[in-house]
Amino acid sequence: MKRKSIISGFSKLSREEKLAALTGSADKIKSQLDSFRLQDKEQQDLLDEISENTLSNFYLPFGVAPNFVINKQLYHIPMVIEESSVIAAASRSAKFWANHGGFQARVVSVVKSGQVHFLWKGEKDRLIDLLPELKYELYRATKELTRNMRQRGGGIQNIRLVDLSNEMDHYYQLHVDFDTVDSMGANFINSCLEQMAQTMKKFFRYYKELKEIERDCEIIMSILSNYTPDCLVECWVECDIAELDNIEPGMSGKEFAEKFSKASKIAEIDVFRAATHNKGIFNGIDAVALATGNDFRAIEANGHVWASKSGKYKSLTQASISRNRFKYKLTIPLSLGTVGGLTSLHPLAKFGLELLGKPSAKELMMITATAGLANNFGALRSLVTTGIQYGHMKMHLSNLLNALKADYEEKKQALEYFAHKTVSYSEVESFIKSIRTKLR
Repeated sequence: MKRKSIISGFSKLSREEKLAALTGSADKIKSQLDSFRLQDKEQQDLLDEISENTLSNFYLPFGVAPNFVINKQLYHIPMVIEESSVIAAASRSAKFWANHGGFQARVVSVVKSGQVHFLWKGEKDRLIDLLPELKYELYRATKELTRNMRQRGGGIQNIRLVDLSNEMDHYYQLHVDFDTVDSMGANFINSCLEQMAQTMKKFFRYYKELKEIERDCEIIMSILSNYTPDCLVECWVECDIAELDNIEPGMSGKEFAEKFSKASKIAEIDVFRAATHNKGIFNGIDAVALATGNDFRAIEANGHVWASKSGKYKSLTQASISRNRFKYKLTIPLSLGTVGGLTSLHPLAKFGLELLGKPSAKELMMITATAGLANNFGALRSLVTTGIQYGHMKMHLSNLLNALKADYEEKKQALEYFAHKTVSYSEVESFIKSIRTKLR
């Protein structure tokens, strides 16, 4: 590797020049990076243009968790993830619940929002008096920007003033609600907000009968929020407790349901457990988001704020037992899109949506939330029965064998040997060494 130093104009260099600047004459490294690039030049050019300073492609497994019955419809859900046990856990849960009524889901609301953040030194009552005329100008100024979205049934839903001057002197927001229909809508929302910011400046500069102090409207910024508490989806499973009999050998349905509910309650009480519990939910949600070209970082930020809405970070799920019925429910804000962005650009994201039957944004919200609930149910099921490591390390065995460069025969013997044993790196390493020693 070349010694690190400041590189001027890096983004303007060709890919070959970037590699030379970073690695010197490291042909081996260049060869490795080249090996992960696509042979199809058109497809590779597309990927190169999605991001900045692209050197190669970083592959993750694109898999499928089959047999999800959601609102009586069957889905085979695409998932992109590197963690061994996630798709297995989701698939196991899907298969179990397919035979016990399936998953139920509903979209509660689909409103997204953004804010124009500004300082205004006039009296609050005067600002409130001006708001109706200001809103008229804001709607008028964004009319062309919102025309296509309005034709699809969306657009700006509401504009309201938020007073935060008690938190920072003279600080207010225009809080704007949007319905972006089947698009995630980030660019649409930000374009509208930036136009509103420009319109506000003109409004206060030229509006008649304003004092000098009232003409000074300082726009700090205008930007969407990734917290969308009004873009909300619920999904759940439920069945008679008797249907849970022998979900694990030797365990009654009542025993399982009660233990499961206690484990779920702990994630509401203890923040340390809540973080890991919710991570299990996002294992499923993020994997579907990646497979369909959606922004998993925004999704996670959104969900974690929602988990903290009470002032304490808690589980996103709730388990209950009532009248001999077991119910497990996930409520989460999800801002997703099925048109625009990577959903139509990336070939695998496009395939992922086709595999799901080209869902609307609302349908994708329900599918994605269900994948999160399924994965979390599978994890909690293991935790209260066999323990998490038994199944996880079984799935991880192939990774360990690959790390030890095991050949076909060694893998075959290892799979047989560890079929009913606890898997650990040291145990697998010792077993492979023992095979190799015998062959000397």
